Amino acid sequence: MLAGIRVLDIATLAAAPLAATYLGEFGADVIKIEQPQGGDPIRGWGVQDNGTGLMWKSIGRNKRSVTIDLRTDTGQDLVRRLAVECDVVVANTRPHTLTRWGLDYEALSSLNPKLVMLHVTGFGLEGPKSTRPGFGTLGEAMSGFAHSTGEAGGPPTLPSFMLADGVASLNAAYAVMMALYHRDVHGADGQLIDINLIDPLARLLEQSLLAYDRTGTIAHRSGNRWEISAPRNTYRTKDGRWLAMSASAPSIALRVFKAIGRADLISHPDFSDPQRRLSRLDEVDEIVAEWVGRHTLDEAMSVFEAEEIAAAPVYDVAQLVEDEQMKARKVFVRVEDDELGNLLVQTPVPRFSRSDGIVDTLGPALGRHTTEVLSEILGLSDTELAELRERNIV
Repeated sequence: MLAGIRVLDIATLAAAPLAATYLGEFGADVIKIEQPQGGDPIRGWGVQDNGTGLMWKSIGRNKRSVTIDLRTDTGQDLVRRLAVECDVVVANTRPHTLTRWGLDYEALSSLNPKLVMLHVTGFGLEGPKSTRPGFGTLGEAMSGFAHSTGEAGGPPTLPSFMLADGVASLNAAYAVMMALYHRDVHGADGQLIDINLIDPLARLLEQSLLAYDRTGTIAHRSGNRWEISAPRNTYRTKDGRWLAMSASAPSIALRVFKAIGRADLISHPDFSDPQRRLSRLDEVDEIVAEWVGRHTLDEAMSVFEAEEIAAAPVYDVAQLVEDEQMKARKVFVRVEDDELGNLLVQTPVPRFSRSDGIVDTLGPALGRHTTEVLSEILGLSDTELAELRERNIV
């Protein structure tokens, strides 16, 4: 779908490179620029297999790895020349550093007015904190997410995965596509896209903002409850498993009462009315928890599925991979790899009726495509490449 779009990924770690990964899954040619010594730090993140980072293998999928030392004048010039031949540049270096290197949007767009540049930072390109470094953890803290997550009376809780980076990357990917559409359909020039790690996650916490604005109340932590609907929680089964339930639609709560043998509550005004039911949330939870606790997970799910109640098992990763729905949708695919032999990874998420996303290759070895890209796109000769290697530029 994106064949013909060339992306220059000069970013590191998670949010910005993930946005480039999504474009690569649908056919964009993604050229990943890395420092010759060590490469993108995400290569060293998390679980390693004989020195090969598994996270890099997934985030680096479908990319061509080129080593260029961005701290040198020659390296910076090479990147500027590559940017002239690209549709999109993805960066996350702090603004003043990019400006010093001559790789900021103003400099690159003067060479390529049609260029779309995505710049992901911790705090954004404007404001008093714009020059500060930031990681996803800060976005999760400042967005209000950590404040609202955790058990009542307990500490704010951070996620155990890169939530803020992931949400930012999704916003960034669709923003790039809108900018390309504006450029190509309306004949406009490219433009700069400013994404940070706080705004996208804060955008999802609408309920707390709206309630604060109109009532002055500040949301508090309430565990797995969400005090806009009931029942909504996780419930432990007789066999020590857990299931989650949501009654966000009013009709679902009434089905729950019927399913667990409490049809009498359907006609009770305090339980049938969604708003009045919230005032008796503790009782609702106790009633549902008691019933679930007397049944195994399979027994409870059989009843809830028959009554079309929104409930699901709480899976660990092994159970997720083995789920029949995941298998039917081919959510995971095993990809061959030169370094690892093979690796099970997630497939591209969007499903299109006429086009497929791809995981053609996993993250390549550092600098594997340097010669290929610099000779193909910039026309560098073997002699020129040898000189750059001699000087440790590439």
